[in-house]
Order: sequence, then structure tokens, then C-alpha cells
Amino acid sequence: FFQAEDGIRDSSVTGVQTLLFRSDDPADEPSAQGGTAPAAQTPALKNYITPFGLQRLRDERRFLLFKERPAVTQVVAWAASNGDRSENADYQYGKRRLREIDRRIRFLTKRIEAAEVVDPEAPRVGRAATHVFFGATVTYTTSAGEERVARIVGLDEVDLDRHYISWRSPLAMALMKAGVGDEVVLRAPGGTEYLEVLEVRYERVPMDPFREPPGAESAPKPPA
Repeated sequence: FFQAEDGIRDSSVTGVQTLLFRSDDPADEPSAQGGTAPAAQTPALKNYITPFGLQRLRDERRFLLFKERPAVTQVVAWAASNGDRSENADYQYGKRRLREIDRRIRFLTKRIEAAEVVDPEAPRVGRAATHVFFGATVTYTTSAGEERVARIVGLDEVDLDRHYISWRSPLAMALMKAGVGDEVVLRAPGGTEYLEVLEVRYERVPMDPFREPPGAESAPKPPA
């Protein structure tokens, strides 16, 4: 059986550099204080992502920074002018919403700054074109003989309804570096399963663009 090699950086293939992490990688484990392990002890993980996934993060951050946050700030300012802030529901809600927006902006900024863009449509040669790496669309069979398809994408691009799986998921890590005809071992919480790779291809991964939520403060208001 072909098993994904753990903890190996493979830079031997042209134009693609893939980092695989062990399931017991210290960076995956929370620290004793409840957060992730300190950067001094474990290297920061890159945020592998497709070009369209990165654009969606940027569009959301731009919306929050330049449309939603200013709109909520105006509501807070208006509510603050209406008297006692401690009993002002509009003011309290607005301040809470601003904190939520700021947390989301910080999160998006970190994800964007850590982004390592991998374009599935980029020209590939050798193993990079025939074996499973980030961005691959993989057709495989299960132990029960069921044929399935999975697309390996970034953490911010997961969509199980479309079979988009994170490159750090157990299934993706089992398939990583496998080629057509290889059998791999999937070890997941539900048990161990043997999979056979039928096809590996690289193509555009359709990604829904960011859309402004209809209930946003900055959304157009119906006429009074």
C-alpha cells in the first residue's frame, strides 16, 4: 500500500512545494493555556489557498473595513447621542457588533498575510502533474467499491457539499503524493479504510465569490 509520508517537504517537483504535516504535529495541538503552541516552539503554518479563495478573503476584509464598519460606527455615534448609553440597546448592540467586526478583520488579515497561493491551473510537469498535491481533483474508490471525487483546497475554502476538503484533513493527507493505481490507507476517527486512486487531475476549482450579507448594516435600506 502507498501511504502518505509524514512531515516531509517535497520541493523536487517543478513549480510546486508541498508541506505535509503529521496528525501529531505539535502545531496542531493547543498549548496548556488553551491557545496554539508558541511560535518560538513550532514554526507558523502557511495558509495554502487557491487564487480565488484568497480573493474571497480579500473581498470580505475590504467590505468590512470600508463599508460595514463605517456604517456600524455611524449607528453607534447616533445611538450615543440619544442619552444614557448603559440602557441604550442600539448603542450596546452597535459596540458589540464593532468588536465582532474587528475580530473578523484581524482573523482575515492573518489568513491573508500567511497565504501561500497555489494555482491548480498552473502548468505542471513530472510528479506534480500526475500525483496528488494541493489543488488536485482526485477520483478514488472506497473499500466498498464506491467511486468518489474530492478536491483538495485550503482551510478557508472547505465546502463539503461540493466535496472540497482541507489539505490537512485525514482524507487529503492519506491521498497526498499518491498516483493513479496507488492504494492508500485512510485512518480516521471512524476507523481504517483502504482507498484506490483512479484519477488525478488539475483544473480550475470553482469558488463562489464573497457576497455582502443581506442583513448587513451597510446594505441598502427599503424606503420608509
